[in-house]
Amino acid sequence: MIKRRTVLGAAGASLLAAPALGQAYPNKALRMIVPYPPGGGTDGLGRITADRLSEKLGQQIVVHNIGGASSTLGSDTVRRADPDGYTLLFNASLFALGKYIFAACPYDPQTDFRPIAQAGEAPLVLLVNLDVPGTDYASTMEAIAKEPKKYFFALSSGGSAGHIATLEFLRRIKLPLDTILYKGTAPANADLLSGSVQLFMDPWTTLLPLARAGKARALFVTSKLRTGLAPEIPTTEEIGLKDFNISSWYGVWAPKATPDAVVDRLAVAMAEVSKDPGFIAKTGGLGIVPTARGPQDFAAFIKGEVETNTALLKDAGYKPE
Repeated sequence: MIKRRTVLGAAGASLLAAPALGQAYPNKALRMIVPYPPGGGTDGLGRITADRLSEKLGQQIVVHNIGGASSTLGSDTVRRADPDGYTLLFNASLFALGKYIFAACPYDPQTDFRPIAQAGEAPLVLLVNLDVPGTDYASTMEAIAKEPKKYFFALSSGGSAGHIATLEFLRRIKLPLDTILYKGTAPANADLLSGSVQLFMDPWTTLLPLARAGKARALFVTSKLRTGLAPEIPTTEEIGLKDFNISSWYGVWAPKATPDAVVDRLAVAMAEVSKDPGFIAKTGGLGIVPTARGPQDFAAFIKGEVETNTALLKDAGYKPE
């Protein structure tokens, strides 16, 4: 009997402690791991998110860049961290595909982490080299269809949103265009401008400046509405690609054993961030559309993304690097 009362007492104390934990958290500075070097798009949005989240939580958030091993090094640092809510991961949609694109991936993004919230998404834009015939989507694709083997599609990285969108685009248009896989957006951009490749689809955060500067021609954006950053570019819906709204998206995760009370506190704060006028203004200037998916919705969204995108990769014969 004594043991029974002790066990029940401990369980009761644990249940009572959960709300208290949420109320007390956070009581010290947090760190947010961005698994890329400073200066990139994910890093930029991560810092804006950390700044606004810090205000909502009332505690400093220090951003740590831990790049390397195709972003898996920094992500794995969070997986192995104490699940106390003081180490968070800020990452892009590529992270969700993990083991399907990186042969040596040390974790499963869906089972080794707890999704906190989706922070935003960046629709994509399709650019073509200026030497490609045509003036708009219809005339350009008509020219490409006549000699498809003359044209090459750049891919910034395996499993990226641009890669997934390109596979879906090629599936729809049914043209035998070859793809060339690069290690990042910068070399793909360079070859697009030089004419070594003729088409490139990636987040508009990095590609819109090329179109606006007249260095490449934009055929469409994958957003549901035209972007105010380049309102002259039509949407996929307008040029006849129905329900083609693939985006690169970004979010916040914690180690998998993080307590519910802490996850809930972070999720509430991130919901506040998504409505913050300053956050909306800063992200809008980068071409990021704020989103407000909480833990459950975010987890369901990720599950759907992984199922759809791995099927596309499999059909294309993609092998983990």
